[in-house]
Order: sequence, then structure tokens, then C-alpha cells
Amino acid sequence: MLFPLIKELLNSPPDKREVKIRGWVRTRRDLKNLVFVEVSDGSCFSAIQCAFDREAGLQEETLAGLAHLNTGAAVIISGSLVPSPASGQKVEVYSTGLEIIGQAPAETYPLQKKRHSLEFLREIAHLRPRTNTFGAVARIRNRLALAVHEFFQGQGFQYIHTPIITSSDAEGAGALFQVTTLDLAALAKSGNPPDYAKDFFGKWTGLAVTGQLEAEAYAQALTRVYTFGPTFRAENSNTVRHLAEFWMIEPEFAFARLEDNMAVAEAFLKYLFQAILADCQEDLSFFDTHIEKGIIETLMHVAESKFSHMTYTDAIAELEKGGPFEFKPYWGCDIQTEHEKYLAEKLVQGPVIVTDYPKEIKSFYMKQNSDGKTVRAMDVMVPRLGEIIGGSEREDNLEKLEKRMEELGMNIEDYAWYLDLRRFGTVPHSGFGLGFERLIQYVTGMVNIRDVIPFPRAPGQAAF
Repeated sequence: MLFPLIKELLNSPPDKREVKIRGWVRTRRDLKNLVFVEVSDGSCFSAIQCAFDREAGLQEETLAGLAHLNTGAAVIISGSLVPSPASGQKVEVYSTGLEIIGQAPAETYPLQKKRHSLEFLREIAHLRPRTNTFGAVARIRNRLALAVHEFFQGQGFQYIHTPIITSSDAEGAGALFQVTTLDLAALAKSGNPPDYAKDFFGKWTGLAVTGQLEAEAYAQALTRVYTFGPTFRAENSNTVRHLAEFWMIEPEFAFARLEDNMAVAEAFLKYLFQAILADCQEDLSFFDTHIEKGIIETLMHVAESKFSHMTYTDAIAELEKGGPFEFKPYWGCDIQTEHEKYLAEKLVQGPVIVTDYPKEIKSFYMKQNSDGKTVRAMDVMVPRLGEIIGGSEREDNLEKLEKRMEELGMNIEDYAWYLDLRRFGTVPHSGFGLGFERLIQYVTGMVNIRDVIPFPRAPGQAAF
């Protein structure tokens, strides 16, 4: 078995048993003959205090180590688990041995005991998980990832892995990163156009923006499936809300109408927030205190609320009465973030699901309503963020789907396999997408999306 983590030791009785603390020095403090060393191993927000008494007959190696001990050093500290006289934790380590595994010289180690800006920490993304903020982000991310699998597995969904390399653009945005083995420099010199028949896959390919289409194929065989993996968009959007590489959660389920989709999305968000509130209290309290006030209250409110429902048409009517807005709302417009926040925070004062959007502003695969103008799409909006989930019932009628693709000028041959799903045993089916990093932003209050993924990829940023 592996050694116990600091999280486990902090929750153990102070029974004076012998322990070894393995981790990195967060702080050291000298008080007369005493040296107090706080050590963290990242397993929880709190560090454990290790107290050394220089006059208690410590070995020369330990005394020498204490003389050279700096913030950031990797250590193994031996001692006994005793009651802590300090406030905030019930145990500490009465320490008798110190082994410095890896030094962190004060003159060069960039994470000294002071507040660092998030901009500076992005420049040292390999070291920033050692800070309070990014350690907490990592633990929140870990718990949310586990909760995603817990929820879907508990509902009978099968976890599938969809391709990262694709020859189709499911979103119709055309913002794909190209994947090729062709010698582009040689082609540029020759002046010849690329011959993709000679490329690795024999055709043009790019990094996938979604796994939805492939998930639809498996949903019509396994009934309920979900993907949870990296996706890519080559939009040149250098903002606090966009990444070029991010993670998406995409369930697809057969024999499901829009109403079923809405119910699953609501239950899913509530499960995620309840898991975080129950299991990440210390980390959430840090974000609530130091990053954005009111996070815990908002998460509790969403987790306990019945989600409101309204159509796009009704939402636009309310928006036209509200405001003022930077972007004027009108029927046929794409609802902006300011509109989404107004609906959730001011009008409904809670989570709301808006449905039945104009087909012109939604993707080709969405189920068309009988009015010929709208589709059975849904956006889930929550206070403090706006849209958090987007989804729809999928078009299961072959003729309508082909006609819509023709209207948009799509190459139907590229989607022959997708259309086969409507030819052979087609069923009503639905699904939605949730950007994992947007979810983490919402839970933590972190403003910049580049601060909720370990090594962000964005325009001009591919370091580490």
C-alpha cells in the first residue's frame, strides 16, 4: 500500500503514532528554539504543521537540513502525530527527522511566500499547481470529472471514445485545425495546391470540434452513451472565455425527446453541484472568500431549484421589455451573454432552459418544429454565467435532414454514414454538450478560462 497522504493524516486522531510526511515546504517559521514547517502534498487545501525543537536532541543531519530549508523544497519529515495547540487543525507532527529530497533555492525559486498575479503564474504553468489557487482548481476539476462519470454510469450510459481526427465539421463553423503529413513548405515553394489523396488519410482531415455525430451512431446501438474528452477549435478568439483545446461532455440517448433532454440536463447539473458542495468544502470556501463572493450560495441555489422553462419567442419578448442592453434583442438574433444573465438573474432569478430557437442560428442536425421556422433546441442558463449547456433533439427524419443540409450547401457525400443512421432503424434521440472548463469557471469563480486547465492552448500559446 502507498503511504498516507496529508489529507488522511489531518483527519486522523492525534494518537502519537510515528508518521512520515512527504511533500513540499509551503512556509517555515522560526520562534526561538522552535522551527515550524508547513508541508503540503496537494491532497487537500490545508498543509500540515511540523514542529522541530532544536534543543530536543535532533541529529546533526536534521539540524543541518533545517538551516538550509526553503519554501518549495521537497522533504520527508519523520515524527509523531500529536494534538496541535494551533487553531485550524487538530493535529501536527512533533518532528524528529528531516530529509531534503529536492532543494528550491530562494534566489531562483519563483514561488516565494507572497501573492502572485494570475498573469505571472500563467508564465510558469508548470509550477503554479503548487499555489493555493491552482491546487484548489485541480482538486475541483478532479472531483467534477469523477462526478460526470458517476452520474452517467448511474443512469445506464456507456462511456465511449470518439475520434480526435475527423474529416467533417459537425458544427458547420469551419474552424478546424488541419491534420496533415504533407510537406507544406515544399508545396508553398512549388506553387502547387495540396493533393490530399496523397495525404496520410487520403483526404483532408482536422482535429474534431465535437464527438457528437459519432456518439449519435453509438446511441442508436447502445441506447445511452456519453463522451468526455478533448476537442479543438481554431477560432482566433483571444478572450478569457475561449480555448483552442478544451474538454467536452456530450451525452447522446435514443428514444428521447427534447423534454427528456431537459430533464437529464437539469438532473446532471444538480448532481455535479451537490457533489462539489459535499466533497470540496475547503476548496470552495477558498474561492468564495478570495476569488468571488457568493459562489457557494449560488451553487446551492441552482442545486435546490426547479429549472424554469420558456421558449425563445417568449424570452425575446421579455428581453425587448428589459434592458438596457449593449446588443438589442430581436426575434432571430443569437441570444448574447448579457441577455442570458438577464433571463437567469433578473427575470427568473434562477436556472432557466430556453427552447425552440430559430433554425437559422442553430446547427443542421437539430429537429425541426412543425412551424418550419424553429428547431427543438435548448440552452440551459444559470445565474452568474448565462448559458452553461447547449443541446437539442436531433433530426431523425432523413428527408428533412437532407433538405436542411442542401439549404446550407453542405457536401452530403461527406455525411453519408451519418445519413445512414436515418435510413436504418432511425429513432428519436437527443443530446447536449457541456464545456468542462466553463463548468469549472462557474464553480470556482475564476475569470480567465486559461486558469482552469493545467496547460492552456490559445492563440499564440502552446508552451509547456
